[in-house]
Amino acid sequence: MGKGGGCMPTKNKFPINEPAERPVSQTDITGSEAEGSKKLRIFIVFYSMYGHVERLARRMKKGVDGIEGVEGVLYMVPEILAPDVLEQMKAPPKNDEIPVISVDELMEADGFLFGFPTRYGCMAAQMKAFFDSTGKLWREQKLAGLPAGFFVSTGTQGGGQETTAWTAVTQLAHHGMLYVPIGYTFGAGMFRMDSIIGGSPYGAGTFSGDGSREPSESELALAEHQGKYMAMTVERLARHHSLPPDSCSTLQT
Repeated sequence: MGKGGGCMPTKNKFPINEPAERPVSQTDITGSEAEGSKKLRIFIVFYSMYGHVERLARRMKKGVDGIEGVEGVLYMVPEILAPDVLEQMKAPPKNDEIPVISVDELMEADGFLFGFPTRYGCMAAQMKAFFDSTGKLWREQKLAGLPAGFFVSTGTQGGGQETTAWTAVTQLAHHGMLYVPIGYTFGAGMFRMDSIIGGSPYGAGTFSGDGSREPSESELALAEHQGKYMAMTVERLARHHSLPPDSCSTLQT
């Protein structure tokens, strides 16, 4: 994305409440494109034990892919629990069509959306272990300046929809990454009181309850919105950084 020219950001608002332009293709889960493509790529990197976070991730990809020139790429982080432990926890098998990401692959992204379930108000150990393995990128600040956001799953309404994302911000801070929360950009959908809806200004979210509750359509819509919002943010940053310094005035209109 290159270095910026020191311009002030535009005051134009994103048309974020428009519907995404196309659905997720099951044959394009990893977002691979033909050689020579110049699409910006947002890596949707997640850990999902029971599938709730994965469902949010897939819907988030739909939102990313709905913005022209940007594509979402789904990745899982490595599992650190032994198979017999996962079996005792009644965790279903992982989806083989979604690849496990390596640390070095992070440098290929233009932006990130990290998803994970909560463990006592913080990210799950699997995601923390992956962040802990990025030391070589941290030493050279290889990810500095890249935008990133979070989405989460919690068991209960007071189980960490905000704190799980909030406590994860430290990972971005030490890498010099740019945290992109969604605020209240989803509009009225974030103020509904007639049903249980996960998510917060920090990012999309879902409630799993005892594990049997699946993400609601409202929660999935918020995830799609976050994907679209991040895609527009990454696209705008890339376009801004591609302009010469004497073009800054055009961003003020």
